[in-house]
Amino acid sequence: MSKAIVLLSGGLDSTTTLAIAKSEGFDCYALSFDYGQKQSSELVSAKNIAKQFGVLEHRIMHISLADIGGSALTDPSLKIPKYEESSEIPITYVPARNTIFLSFALAWAEVLESQSIFIGVNALDYSGYPDCRPEYIKAYEVMANLATKQSIEGNRLNIHTPLIHLSKAQIIAKGLSLGVDYSNTTTCYQANSLGEACGECDACVLRHNGFVEAGVEDPTKYQQNN
Repeated sequence: MSKAIVLLSGGLDSTTTLAIAKSEGFDCYALSFDYGQKQSSELVSAKNIAKQFGVLEHRIMHISLADIGGSALTDPSLKIPKYEESSEIPITYVPARNTIFLSFALAWAEVLESQSIFIGVNALDYSGYPDCRPEYIKAYEVMANLATKQSIEGNRLNIHTPLIHLSKAQIIAKGLSLGVDYSNTTTCYQANSLGEACGECDACVLRHNGFVEAGVEDPTKYQQNN
């Protein structure tokens, strides 16, 4: 079977992406990041999910985007805002995060002689991040195939984005059909140490609305004050 690197945050989208990669017959290698995010409970979820899906290897890379700052997810001086409708890119955007994550995945793919990277980016129910758009993924794939030894030798790399044109409700329906237990996932930008969600940030609201639209009970564990 073909090998695939799957970027796994421990959230709803990345877990569904892992389930899809497994269902398509790939031997999966999960890659997560401790990048200086304020809450690390998502990494606990990522570890558990990787075990549940029987990935061949799960690595957590330690990098510090907090040293760069510029995002409410990493900078202690910036507060994570409550969800609101806006056409502006929110302060929860982490500068160049997907570019950095994909670069690590690309390097590991070369070592494993893998031509497939899966990432759970979505261009519909998301917060307007520029590195979740189809044109970004296409451009990165072009760059990757100019930059690596295996692509020059004829082994072209493909970046798989199975969720990119799906609504959150459609993503949830797909995951449920593949046996995903969403109660084990952590999506909240400021989940506590128990993985309980705030219910107020962009990630929480988009996730909850997805369950409502899918007609499925929301299994998210919320903090008691919400």
